[in-house]
Amino acid sequence: MYNYIINGGKKLHGEVTISGSKNATLPILAATIISGKTTKLYNVPNIEDVKTTLKILEYLGCKVKKDKNKIIINSKDMKKTTIPDELMRKLRSSVIIAGAILTRFKNVEFSYPGGCDIGARPIDLHLENFKKIGVKIDENSSYITCKCDKIVTKNIQLDFPSVGATENLILASIIRKS
Repeated sequence: MYNYIINGGKKLHGEVTISGSKNATLPILAATIISGKTTKLYNVPNIEDVKTTLKILEYLGCKVKKDKNKIIINSKDMKKTTIPDELMRKLRSSVIIAGAILTRFKNVEFSYPGGCDIGARPIDLHLENFKKIGVKIDENSSYITCKCDKIVTKNIQLDFPSVGATENLILASIIRKS
């Protein structure tokens, strides 16, 4: 972290490049799974959470190419629907990838996420609300399996405000057929 001390009387000037937001980028990266096509993203922050998410996408079968300030993701050949434990545990927000896989493939398997420095943040809201939209969930000691024939229409009120659970529900519901 840098500190800048400004002793008055002079105008501050110069240039700074601001990268994109991590909290906006991670759900967008997850959403690239859904189309099964190529997505180009610009101004993606070069941080560990993004790098881990890209590793998950590559593991699942997406082709990821970095070109200066641009990331190109092609999810056409993605076939895997299981997120490996060692990647899942590196990143708290890795759970939102489940919603995107679920909407495209109707099944996903993953372990509990990790990577949160501010303490335990369970994913019960994600799972509880997946059930409300027709997802069958099987939890064993190490993996959670989610399956559905179709996503059902529901008005959902979360029991507790959660940006991540909301993002996951949206991702799981994108290609729902009435």
